[in-house]
Amino acid sequence: MNHLEPGDMLDHYRIDAAVAHGGMSVLYKATDLSDGKQVAIKVPQTEMEADPVLFERFKREEEIGQLLDHPGVVKTFNSEQRSRLYMVIEWVEGRLLRSILNEEKNLPIERSVKIALGICDALDYMHKRGIVHRDLKPENVMVDENDNIKLIDFGIAMKEDARRLTFVNLSATLGTPDYISPEQVKGARGDQRSDIYALGVMLYEMLTGRVPFVGPNPLAVMNERVLNDPASPRALNPEISPQLEEILYRALEREPRHRYATASEMAWDLQHEEQVGVEDRGERQSGRSGRPVVNKRVLLYAGMALVPVVLFGLMLLLARR
Repeated sequence: MNHLEPGDMLDHYRIDAAVAHGGMSVLYKATDLSDGKQVAIKVPQTEMEADPVLFERFKREEEIGQLLDHPGVVKTFNSEQRSRLYMVIEWVEGRLLRSILNEEKNLPIERSVKIALGICDALDYMHKRGIVHRDLKPENVMVDENDNIKLIDFGIAMKEDARRLTFVNLSATLGTPDYISPEQVKGARGDQRSDIYALGVMLYEMLTGRVPFVGPNPLAVMNERVLNDPASPRALNPEISPQLEEILYRALEREPRHRYATASEMAWDLQHEEQVGVEDRGERQSGRSGRPVVNKRVLLYAGMALVPVVLFGLMLLLARR
């Protein structure tokens, strides 16, 4: 049995509805008949159970989830004796940040900052425990009626001391084209600074109604973030202060070493915006302030050299879906 229907029983859980279908699993809303509480149940697709590496990935996701106990992170319940492989997760009321952005386009500055601070707090908790999400995006952030958040979907999360899984679907180049960090595009596993980059993209999108890099296809989007800086968010939304723009630039630095080192650093700046020093960056298209302007021909050659890398990354992304 793989696909479940409303009313079906899975041990002491009654299936109420299928709520999301993915390439590797199906998420169901269910009721725990032992206490009457609603839960989410993640059931792997048949081919995932049959593949040893995919099976290990599913188990790792469950293990990582069980290590986390924070109000900003969806809770994964401990395994009991089960008749088949599945994961039991806290049922979260609210809306996906993606749904909110689709409806409202951009959000007020105060609301955007509150949501970003909630994500910073959850990331700081995770990162201190050596866990990196690696797929932060509005589709993986639940927002309740009071704008409190919960991070969901740890399907490609990584524990920093875990061994590498080398199956093609689970290689180092992971994430979603609009939110993936430049280092992940180039094949690195990604670390906590990759999560901070993704948060910077989401905050930019909340404030301006668009992501920092756009293009006709995922390849172009990923190539843009490797070679260029984002357009000035203040040019898109004049209500953004120079200090808040500086916070976005620091989160979106192409080089990880120039980014915020921790989520708590970014949170401090968001909470003390008036104390943030604004760097004289000049024209962002010319590169980071203080660095020489790169010859256009050199950029062209660099872009051509990156094409195979980015194509490979794109193939991996598409293979995951």
